[in-house]
Amino acid sequence: MTVQSILNTQQENYTAYIAPDATIDQVLQSPGLECTGAVVVSTDGMTIGGIVSERDIVHGLKTIGAELLSKPVRDLMTVKVLTCEPSDSAAGIMALMASRRVRHVPVVTDGKLIGMVSVRDVLQLRLQEVLAEAQAMEQYIGGSL
Repeated sequence: MTVQSILNTQQENYTAYIAPDATIDQVLQSPGLECTGAVVVSTDGMTIGGIVSERDIVHGLKTIGAELLSKPVRDLMTVKVLTCEPSDSAAGIMALMASRRVRHVPVVTDGKLIGMVSVRDVLQLRLQEVLAEAQAMEQYIGGSL
């Protein structure tokens, strides 16, 4: 299975982004944050300048306090963003997410943002694979093949 297979199962392809000068409060109002738990930071919606997640905001509130809400996204975003391509294996992305402790990976084609996969997406795909394998095994053992 590939990252493209994950994108194909998503109800909406995630391409929401927020500008680096937007405030953290604006991020909190973003449908992208509500949908996936992270928002890509970009000036044009195609190139990735960073990423900010719910986890980043909670950590920022803990260390900075309520004044974080008026700060620009660029002050909180992660600049080194792990990305993947639609042709990458879902298992490889799952391993990358686990080893690097990230929950969201933007999907790019030719350096342009086309979607986002979350750890939830990857786990959902893996669960479907395991259930299909179990069903095939039951049919094989039961002689239904």
